[in-house]
Amino acid sequence: MFGENHDLFHEFPEYKTRIAELQAADPGFAALYGEYHKINDEVERIELQLETPSDFYTEALKKQRLHLKDEIYSILRRIVRASSAPA
Repeated sequence: MFGENHDLFHEFPEYKTRIAELQAADPGFAALYGEYHKINDEVERIELQLETPSDFYTEALKKQRLHLKDEIYSILRRIVRASSAPA
């Protein structure tokens, strides 16, 4: 939505520490994080009307961002479950 912050630290405040840890320790997660923020930055520029691509292109970017966010959330949930499982 226009004007909302979609940075992952705002999207998942309960996982701030875990996101930072994974970014530093897991190259695969860091790549997903980077791709998410690259797309998010582009969507924000479009919403601020700094760029004016087609609606189709904008919607495709938003869908990509959502897919990446879902993938990142799944990773975070899996890691939290694994770390809280009894040994």
